[in-house]
Amino acid sequence: MNKPLMAKATAVWLVDNTTLTFKQVADFCGMHELEVQGIADGDVAPGVKGFDPVANNQLDPGEIEKGQKDPLYKLKLKFNAAAVGEEKRRGPRYTPLSKRQDRPAAILWLVKFHPELSDGAIGKLVGTTKPTIQSIRERSHWNINNITPVDPVALGLCKQSELDTAVQAAVRRRAAEGVVMSDDERRRLVSTEQSLGMSAEPKIPSGLEAFSMAEKEEKPADFSDAESFFNLPQSDDDEDEDDDDPRR
Repeated sequence: MNKPLMAKATAVWLVDNTTLTFKQVADFCGMHELEVQGIADGDVAPGVKGFDPVANNQLDPGEIEKGQKDPLYKLKLKFNAAAVGEEKRRGPRYTPLSKRQDRPAAILWLVKFHPELSDGAIGKLVGTTKPTIQSIRERSHWNINNITPVDPVALGLCKQSELDTAVQAAVRRRAAEGVVMSDDERRRLVSTEQSLGMSAEPKIPSGLEAFSMAEKEEKPADFSDAESFFNLPQSDDDEDEDDDDPRR
């Protein structure tokens, strides 16, 4: 626990009952110095009842005395053995119930199009466990035949920036390990900024490439006038029929 309980109410009490500086109160309560100044001016937290940190076993009286004597002294939160282990538990992100059924499709998409991502990276992006990822990677999932790969960004399971960051980290890791990536993998590593910055117009080939492509394309016949339409070139079969015509 890095700051006291009811931090704003604690700041109100310290401003009203001590001569600590705004900086000292802000550092102790995890607030901004201007916010504490607003509390003193009555612009912030009006009507909030002060919370005594000394009476509630969060601050020693000696800490307040040291802080009032030395403006540069930083108050120390009183150690509470009951608060040990209350830090936020690290693990896979929470996924709403309405989107949990979409996780297998997102995992299959990541496994298929970003094989450089580790199981841990996929778990952080989608919010799933490694056994589930491994079952889809090995195609041993109970519903693998009915799963269609879908972009997790389109499903709302992660942001595009988060996916780009994970992919770039995986690329750096593989480069450090000396793994050579294929051309197909490099094409998939175009970031969101690069893809949005690309021109929407198709690239026009130049030089010999354009000349060779022009040779390959056949110029269509121009039948805009009547003479060109009636003077069509005869095929070989038509010439044979004309030779057999008894009227000639």
